[in-house]
Amino acid sequence: MRSVMVETALETQTLTKRYRPGRVPALENVTISVPRGAFVALVGPNGAGKSTLIRTFLGFERPTGGSVHVLGIDVGRETSRALAQLGYVGQAPGIYAVLTARHQIEVAAELRPGFDVDGALGRLADAGIPDDRPAGQLSGGQQAQLALSLALGTRAPVLLLDEPLASLDPLARREFLSTVAEAVASGTTVLLSSHIVGDLDGACDRLIVLAPGRVQLDADMSWARAHHRLVSLADAAGLDVVGSFANRRGIHTALVRTEDFVTDPAPLDDIVLGYLAAGRRPEAVA
Repeated sequence: MRSVMVETALETQTLTKRYRPGRVPALENVTISVPRGAFVALVGPNGAGKSTLIRTFLGFERPTGGSVHVLGIDVGRETSRALAQLGYVGQAPGIYAVLTARHQIEVAAELRPGFDVDGALGRLADAGIPDDRPAGQLSGGQQAQLALSLALGTRAPVLLLDEPLASLDPLARREFLSTVAEAVASGTTVLLSSHIVGDLDGACDRLIVLAPGRVQLDADMSWARAHHRLVSLADAAGLDVVGSFANRRGIHTALVRTEDFVTDPAPLDDIVLGYLAAGRRPEAVA
């Protein structure tokens, strides 16, 4: 009988990264598994280790301990081969301000075999972005779309997005996510790092909460919504409390996890807040 294995796009096992001996690690025993074709939100505050995690997949950071794999390829042993499977967009677009969009796409095609020039230009045209204007004259949202078009043009099966929404206005964020969603629909795996939770609700199908340097939650969005609810802190005795925080009205509130399906699920941003609050405690959920 032939065994059937679930294809994994990104995977870490007990990944630890220390920048200095004796200091708190940037990542500590992080184990995650991202299925191929998933759209995963990596959420956490500044300093949580999101960028460090993404940089280990890119081979830019070498783990202190543990392992990192991209489509089954050991990044530490076969960095170039792993990089060939990845597209990347960071918080700064990483484009040349003096070059036109078309010129940058042509340069990318020379550097990356199989680059999809027509597809990249088509995405810019669909977004109404001129390809004959220096990139430095484009708006922030247009520059982000150009960077995304360059990443998608590589036809890489896995796309890493490190805080690309941080400096964009709400409309530009929505347009950017719409383009990403189209890529996911065509089979691309996406790991998107962000602290703007509201934009991710309804877009991503999996949620990883990282804080500080540890995985607090790694679950399907549907499961997270179905198994978490809010109660007042005064009513939380005897319940499985993840973490507590003050809601928008200043009332102390507890996020409760349950094995049963809840009829009044907690909003996504409150689920994230509960796990971020848990990460501040020594007994934080792992």
